Amino acid sequence: MRIRLAIRYTAISSVVLLIVMFFSAFLHIEKVQKVFSEKALQEADVLSEMILRDSHHLMLADNNEQLQLMIEQVGKTPRIKRARILGKEGIVVFSMNKHEIGTTLSETDESCSFCHLAGSKALVDVPIEKRSRIFSDDSGTQYLSITRGIYNEPTCYTADCHAHSSEEKKIGVLDMVISQDQMADLSHAHHIDVIVSTTIMLVVLSLCHYLLTRKYICDPIQGLLEQTQALSEGDLSARVKSPSKDEIGELGRSFNIMADNLAQAQIELKDWGNTLENKVEMRTAEMSDMQSQLLRSAKLASMGELVAGVAHEINNPLTGILMFASLSSKTPDLPQQVKDNLDLIVSETGRCAKIVRGLLEFARESFPEKKLDSINRIIEHTLELISHQIIFQDVDVRYHGEEGLPDLEFDADQIQQVFLNMFINAGQAMPNGGSLTITTKFIEKEKVVQIVIEDTGAGISQENLDKIFDPFFSTKAQKGFGLGLSVSYGIINNHGGRVDVKSREGEGTRFSIYFPTEGNGLLQNSDLKEPLS
Repeated sequence: MRIRLAIRYTAISSVVLLIVMFFSAFLHIEKVQKVFSEKALQEADVLSEMILRDSHHLMLADNNEQLQLMIEQVGKTPRIKRARILGKEGIVVFSMNKHEIGTTLSETDESCSFCHLAGSKALVDVPIEKRSRIFSDDSGTQYLSITRGIYNEPTCYTADCHAHSSEEKKIGVLDMVISQDQMADLSHAHHIDVIVSTTIMLVVLSLCHYLLTRKYICDPIQGLLEQTQALSEGDLSARVKSPSKDEIGELGRSFNIMADNLAQAQIELKDWGNTLENKVEMRTAEMSDMQSQLLRSAKLASMGELVAGVAHEINNPLTGILMFASLSSKTPDLPQQVKDNLDLIVSETGRCAKIVRGLLEFARESFPEKKLDSINRIIEHTLELISHQIIFQDVDVRYHGEEGLPDLEFDADQIQQVFLNMFINAGQAMPNGGSLTITTKFIEKEKVVQIVIEDTGAGISQENLDKIFDPFFSTKAQKGFGLGLSVSYGIINNHGGRVDVKSREGEGTRFSIYFPTEGNGLLQNSDLKEPLS
């Protein structure tokens, strides 16, 4: 394609150059031919003038023999094919060809017709164009025929040798025919030179035009075409290398800018796609978590209604059993076996009453009495309450409270109950000792206070992790009713907060509690940009 374009463009340009150079050469040849003809005519006229001047003195001396000899000598010149002098009435007086001396020429003869018009007298001072002509013989040889009048000067009609009347103007004619072979050869050689030089110039110009067209037009276009095809096939690294400082180079630079923009757009599109995918995953996880929270809340609500009904139904007869068993056990004359049985009934009835109170506390919708307080103060007070319990004897408790935390609006007793439940659960998860770390900090971006409670206990299995906030679910066999975390979850939720848990069995558990600062609403997963782990 590149070569076709170069050849086509060169061919068109060469045809135009050929036409222009043909006309230029034609005009040049015509001009040179005209100059050669004029030069030959002038030389012939000068030669005839010299012959007339040389013959003038011989005519005045009436030396015809010497004049004839001079004409014969002139005729021996290779270029002169005919030389003769005509007298009055067209009689050949002197000639290089002696056989025609004395013959008479008519007025229509080529040697006489130049100065005679039909039926008129001989003309005087005829211009050279009218008394010369160029003709060719049968072999194609060109000749120049020129005639020159011999006029009756005063030295002629006053001399003793001639008897010419002073009224006569013309007394004879010099007739010469000169070969144009040399001039024709010179002109032919010049024509060949012009044609050869024109041809060479045309070939050189065409070759230069072809090479320059390939270098400065076809090659850049071909390079741009290759890069365009590469870009269309998805190669965004395609670039035009070293574009020139012309229109094609400007086109190459525009292509590079377009390719850069496409590459940048693809990068941005990929980034946007990745971002969108991450957002979709995040939103899916948030929706799943929200759905779990809604299901958990619905479960707790329905369970609360059921527990409230059952607790109220059980509480009255249980109170009677406890009261009568307690009174009966205090009768002094009872057998020891009966007394022991009554004491067991009192103990187990008391345990049942405690369970019922827990159920009622779980089911009761108690609204928190909120007021501004310090979360660090609540945690420190709760740690003082548990510091003397035996379950924390081998536990290393570490507390890192951030200074300058904003005060929160909450019910101090309920929040203390949350921390107490979680601290005790952590201590019970580390029967052989471990560490309990409590950390508080303010997350400026989300405007929340974060409390992290992390232990190095037994941990919670993944299948039980989603159940720990359900009522009556406990990982501590025979050591609890499974209501502590359920109650804590409800309290946190009533305060507009949220709680997340991460645990790995055998390594420990981490609870993260988030409370909004004053003026913020209920927290959702989407409100927290900081990772929960």
